[in-house]
Amino acid sequence: MLAHVYSCAVIGLEGVVIDIEVDYGQGGPHMAIVGLPDEAVKESRERVYSAIKNADLAYPRPPLTVNLAPASVRKEGPFFDLPIAIGVLITGEQIAPESIEGALIIGELSLDGSVRHVRGVLAVAAQARKDGYKRLFVPACDAAEATLIPDIEVYPVNTLRELVDHLTGEELITPGTVMEYAPDDEPLVDTDFSEIKGQEHIKRALEVAAAGGHNVLMSGPPGAGKTLLARAITSILPKLSLDEALEVTGIYSICDMLPAGTPLIQTRPFRAPHHTISHAGLVGGGNIPHPGEISLAHRGVLFLDELPEFGQRSLEVLRQPIEDKIVTISRANGSFTFPANFMLIGAMNPCPCGYYGDKLRACTCSQSVITNYQKRISGPLLDRIDIHLHVPRVDYQKLSSQRTGEPSSQIRMRVEAARQRQLARFSGTRLASNADMTPKEIRNYCQVAPDGEALIKAAMRQLKLTARGYHRVLKLSRTIADLAGDPDIRSEHLAEALQYRQTEEE
Repeated sequence: MLAHVYSCAVIGLEGVVIDIEVDYGQGGPHMAIVGLPDEAVKESRERVYSAIKNADLAYPRPPLTVNLAPASVRKEGPFFDLPIAIGVLITGEQIAPESIEGALIIGELSLDGSVRHVRGVLAVAAQARKDGYKRLFVPACDAAEATLIPDIEVYPVNTLRELVDHLTGEELITPGTVMEYAPDDEPLVDTDFSEIKGQEHIKRALEVAAAGGHNVLMSGPPGAGKTLLARAITSILPKLSLDEALEVTGIYSICDMLPAGTPLIQTRPFRAPHHTISHAGLVGGGNIPHPGEISLAHRGVLFLDELPEFGQRSLEVLRQPIEDKIVTISRANGSFTFPANFMLIGAMNPCPCGYYGDKLRACTCSQSVITNYQKRISGPLLDRIDIHLHVPRVDYQKLSSQRTGEPSSQIRMRVEAARQRQLARFSGTRLASNADMTPKEIRNYCQVAPDGEALIKAAMRQLKLTARGYHRVLKLSRTIADLAGDPDIRSEHLAEALQYRQTEEE
């Protein structure tokens, strides 16, 4: 009997439905798998054979041929163990073909017949609903993740025998219930702004950055608190919406990086790769491309500490994702597009010794060494950074004071209020923050009041602003006005935005 069982492969960030055909073959091994499988898929032969045997089920007379269609799609990973086993049992007439009608099945098998975890279940569930499947059988440990997608029945499967009993009607599996999204009122954070002594102007700038999703570069001597401030920004970022949480969870599920017992990521990502990271590790890559750090930071923060120490090629490749909010990787077998809408926060010392411009400690670097060090970050990349900050050292009086600053919870309330104004403004569009605006939205929503026209005109000349720099000043001014609850961009908003730009555009 020819059996058809439907499963799903994950290509990039999307699911592709796979038709698994199982039939009796002609000679050869006990099972031949065709249809462009990788080595992990080919090894399903041994896992399926042992799982069926140890589940006290009868393996049909060999040889068998398994075809994974469409053959043009590369199949990788152990997704297909469970559906292949079901197809083998249908071929052996131990399961009725109609029992899997409208069902999609994924899962890796152990030799004892238990069903193991697989990655990308959220993408599989989304594809199953899109293609009209009514039932989805997944490993029990991944069922909570799959229930995030409504309008499809998700059945948690612990063992092959359990699934066979369900399909034959001997003992039914109870489907999982749809998971409700309830964001945490007080997300857990490592560092609260109230614990950071001094640096009030830096805290204000990070509040503006969080409110509008703007990029930041902090420069200052070692020990001034740049890294601490960057890590504290997660405590003031707005909560993820359900759509954003599903986007982030889908990426981490594909990369098999979901924390145990966490089917839905509810906090914004904070990624801090080391400066020795490879080009592919940062932007994504591989023979079959996988997301890199810039995609893992989607809807969150990408923190690059010791920015000049990163490879120049890796830094320059950030230019396009910063503008387009996506990254496209092309290989011989196709092009893959990954989301990359992140806040870039960079931290650096002003020179190799770290003390150029410091008031208390002399710099030991020559002027040429300082210039070469700072030129590791190109002008085009600096032009894409909205907020440039000098972080000075903190004096003893502030460090030893018992007074605490404004807590992150209060700052986050202002940030979320500003984001709500932006969401209302961009209702019906794909935009989520001021940093996402294109020239069209800037023209519509960033009108400057008459008292600010002369100021921005003078700034264009004195700061040598590029067209991109001009637009970024307007977007930053719009965010500052949103924090103030002002519908118009006034001169004071422009003045604050301009002070965050470089003193000289490169």
